[in-house]
Amino acid sequence: MQIIIDCMAKLELKAVVQRYGRQTIVSGVDFSLQAGSIACLLGPSGCGKTTLLRCIAGFEEVAGGEIRIHDQTVSKPGWRVPPEQRQVGMVFQDYALFPHLTVEQNVGFGLVRGSASEKAARVAELLGTVGLAGQGRRFPHELSGGQQQRVALARALAPRPELVLLDEPFSNLDVDLRERLSVEVREILKKEGMTAVLVTHDQHEAFAMADEIGVMADGRIQQWDTPYNLYHRPANRFVADFVGKGVFIPGKVLDGNHVQIELGVLNSGVPMECTQGCDTCGKGCAVDVLLRPDDVVHDDGSPTQAEVLHKAFRGADILYTLRLASGVEVLSLVPSHHNHALGERIGVRLEADHVIAFPQP
Repeated sequence: MQIIIDCMAKLELKAVVQRYGRQTIVSGVDFSLQAGSIACLLGPSGCGKTTLLRCIAGFEEVAGGEIRIHDQTVSKPGWRVPPEQRQVGMVFQDYALFPHLTVEQNVGFGLVRGSASEKAARVAELLGTVGLAGQGRRFPHELSGGQQQRVALARALAPRPELVLLDEPFSNLDVDLRERLSVEVREILKKEGMTAVLVTHDQHEAFAMADEIGVMADGRIQQWDTPYNLYHRPANRFVADFVGKGVFIPGKVLDGNHVQIELGVLNSGVPMECTQGCDTCGKGCAVDVLLRPDDVVHDDGSPTQAEVLHKAFRGADILYTLRLASGVEVLSLVPSHHNHALGERIGVRLEADHVIAFPQP
């Protein structure tokens, strides 16, 4: 069956503000989400992402701005639609399953419309979708953490909500299960044609699940973009530093498209903006250049040598921390058959096809 998705924005936030006393937690957040899209609010603890999700769900009022779901205002200062009337499904961090109810009863708990046979059919359909067919008569304590999370997802999807909200849904699971489930949950949401917002501090979950991501810090969205652009075209130093691994090293601008660093000259396909108010970067400007681990390549034939300071074995590859002649440290991701000892000097060369540079503080 093909899911037909309308093009109307399922979720719109306009200048949303939330405060606890005198402390502003969410400060003027704007974004919209089209039907069928999966978005993620990504950021460190305390950045306001969970508070924002609770405002969308209706658990908290907003101090300013407006929230609209399916073109209907559900929150504004002094007024909000109760959570149970928003057609929003919620998946909590701790699953929040009813321990005295079976899996079937948990999944069907929010189904209030339809005959008994229609409800039973919907429950059976969802249990099959989340990979728990035949498990309906078991109780939550008889299931693994991953299975409980699937039950929680099925329960949220059962009433066919306008919007699904997921609050750190995989944080209680081990790393391997977390990565696998995030991919599976994305497939389930896409199959159901659901619009969803995920909150997490884990960028791997965000990249695996989301079509678009809002990186948050200090109550504001620093950049709302695709995972690719967040990694390769960060809007500011915070996003560049928070998303992916990398280090900043000093550089000197040669012209609007070239910057000199210790490892060589980097070429930028677009003019750089390294000073406030300038359309293109001026010659001689001092910048900090972000180098990712895949920008620094191990090469025994290179005259540029670096000392191995640390190494992290990852199976197929090793993440090396290397010290250049100047004392500057860089990261390099190297195939694991190149197993070098701490203190050893190895050849490296630059292999980067774009420049991420910001003004030096």
